[in-house]
Amino acid sequence: MIQPFSMSFVSLTPPSPLSAFLNGFVRSFVRSKRFNFIFSMVIAVNDQFPGPLLNVTTNNNVVINVRNDLDEELLITWSGVQMRRNAWQDGVLGTNCPIPPKWNWTYQFQVKDQIGSFFYFPSLNFQRASGGFGPFVINNRALIPIPFAQPDGDIVIIIGDWYTQNHTALRTLLDAGNDLGIPDGVLINGKGPYRYNTTLVPDGIQYETINVDPGKTYRIRVHNVGISTSLNFRIQNHNLLLAETEGYYTVQSNYTQFDIHVGQSYSFLVSMDQNASSDYYIVASARFVNETLWQRVTGVAILHYSNSKGPATGPLPDPPYDLYYKEESINQARSVRQNTSASGARPNPQGSYRYGSINITDTYVLKVLPPATIHGKVRATINGISFVKPEVPFRLADQHNLTGVYKLDFPSKPLNRPPLMDRSIINATYKGFIEIVLQNNDTTIQSFHLDGYSFFVVGMAYGYWSKDSRGSYNKWDAIARSTIQVYPGGWAAILVSLDNVGAWNLRSANMDRWYLGQETYLRIVNPEENGETEMAAPDDVLYCGPLKYLQKEQQHSSASQVSFFGGFLNLFTFFLIAIFISG
Repeated sequence: MIQPFSMSFVSLTPPSPLSAFLNGFVRSFVRSKRFNFIFSMVIAVNDQFPGPLLNVTTNNNVVINVRNDLDEELLITWSGVQMRRNAWQDGVLGTNCPIPPKWNWTYQFQVKDQIGSFFYFPSLNFQRASGGFGPFVINNRALIPIPFAQPDGDIVIIIGDWYTQNHTALRTLLDAGNDLGIPDGVLINGKGPYRYNTTLVPDGIQYETINVDPGKTYRIRVHNVGISTSLNFRIQNHNLLLAETEGYYTVQSNYTQFDIHVGQSYSFLVSMDQNASSDYYIVASARFVNETLWQRVTGVAILHYSNSKGPATGPLPDPPYDLYYKEESINQARSVRQNTSASGARPNPQGSYRYGSINITDTYVLKVLPPATIHGKVRATINGISFVKPEVPFRLADQHNLTGVYKLDFPSKPLNRPPLMDRSIINATYKGFIEIVLQNNDTTIQSFHLDGYSFFVVGMAYGYWSKDSRGSYNKWDAIARSTIQVYPGGWAAILVSLDNVGAWNLRSANMDRWYLGQETYLRIVNPEENGETEMAAPDDVLYCGPLKYLQKEQQHSSASQVSFFGGFLNLFTFFLIAIFISG
């Protein structure tokens, strides 16, 4: 039986006392040699930063009511969660009109035939830089076995780079053509670093402690929700047994450290098999950076055994050393393969899908370069096109026969022409099986995400992709996922079966590049649509742009306001809080 799952996001007015801020949100990082504290604005959910866990079971119907009490428009998107035939709930501008300030809107979707570790976040206006994110776990049904012994506990760790300037200040920097620069630190579960070094880390910073029992094994789900920094995750003296990534079980391999790129999620099985002479460091440190300049940008939490005899001491566990082995990270990424004998959300083996023997119907080579100036503005591009934000969702425009909203002429390969700003999307073929090659000619590592789908990561290398590169493809047990890193000066190839109708966002997961236009959409329409393939627009669909005249005013009764402020509406009620506090 499919069970409904209901929760609400409700926003309250910002608290004014400083003590409310100090009671569990975020303390910032060093901004000068005097170690002054600068307090950040955060967007919290249910009085929590990061937001609380959404814990559901595959095939649940999920109903989430969002109330936006920010002073700007809001959309929540669900990274990696696949809305089958229902792009109306995807939470990006090409699929949803924004939720205006002081409005409610209800997301309703089914997490159909999907399991794994994901997260949610606000997709507009660079808001993720201030928070609003949280974990989203989809569990197996009880009758579907998991490919490992049931863990003794489930732990979520959210990591990410952090700037003490809020999202409005950061996007002002980007609008002016500036780079964001080095972040102020790395947060672990919304908290700053443990004082592992008295010179680099001042006293008094609140840090995260993960409590465990000796001899037990925990499933640790790690999400990189940051803006643009790839992070290396490691736990002192403990092995990380990789088990799942973004909805698919992996071949179980042990690692002492693991690179987690922007927008990616992984599950590790970690056995508490060390002695308890002391606590242990949990570390998230920046990758592919100048270590001298970035030394202070390190997140450190504590793994605390229940019988621990003392605090963690000594140096942090060593990060990867790439000076003589530049392919360490890419080889690690290639080692992530799919467990073809494990069941996924269904009883049948998830590896039974013979993707390697399916004929490719179309190939898209998507090339990214460093940001360039277009019409006096610094913009990021894919195949020379910097995407212009839509005024109305694409399928809503189709439904109302609007013309000129978008173009179906996105180039399938880089063109020899100056970059331009346009609203061009991919006219993808329903039931096609396409190859997408992501060529990164930018100077930094980039992550790319596709909404509505998982894709097979069949190839990855440095250099330029060519047709001969197909000879190196993994055609049997390539991992399926929704977010993939592409190394600077390198490429990644993915295969996608286009069986999910709608308009689906393909974007850079690096927030700065996405904000500057590095995205497009795949428009996938069944030409024989009879009302069964794609869901209709929801009854509460929002209208904007040229359709704004259809939007009815929303009524807010005083009774409902009392119920919001009087306490939880139910067990799963959220409160969305914008906190403005200056140091």
